[in-house]
Amino acid sequence: MNTGSDRSGEVAVAAHGVTVDESGNREERGLGSRAPEFVKARRALHFSWQVGVFVVGLAVVAAGAAMLVLPGPGWVVIFGGMAIWATEFVWAQLVLRWTKRKVTEAAQRALDPKVRRRNIILTSIGLVIVVALAGVYLWKFGLVMPWKIKEQ
Repeated sequence: MNTGSDRSGEVAVAAHGVTVDESGNREERGLGSRAPEFVKARRALHFSWQVGVFVVGLAVVAAGAAMLVLPGPGWVVIFGGMAIWATEFVWAQLVLRWTKRKVTEAAQRALDPKVRRRNIILTSIGLVIVVALAGVYLWKFGLVMPWKIKEQ
């Protein structure tokens, strides 16, 4: 946790941008650059910083996109790249806030007993269909790979 602030009454700022004051109220951190002050003070240095953050974030997002078709945790890496961009760019901070809100809402909906029951029923039906199709295939062709089946 990062401590310290220029506002009185503020206790701490968590790493994910939420401020908790003495009364326990939570407030999201403002949008904008998280670059060190000495970098922000010099325009050329700040621009170089932004270019560097963009390039590193782009490399991470590109690696994540490649992992969508290759082995690896593609979406996790893509969101990691977005988090890198969010350290410097407001648009990425807004995208991440929206994504966090939607994931939290989906998690809350998934915990609803009616939704869980429906998901279990749909998964069971899908499993029964897959097993039935596999049984029909085995009954008709036996343990033969599809590309080795000869017309009968």
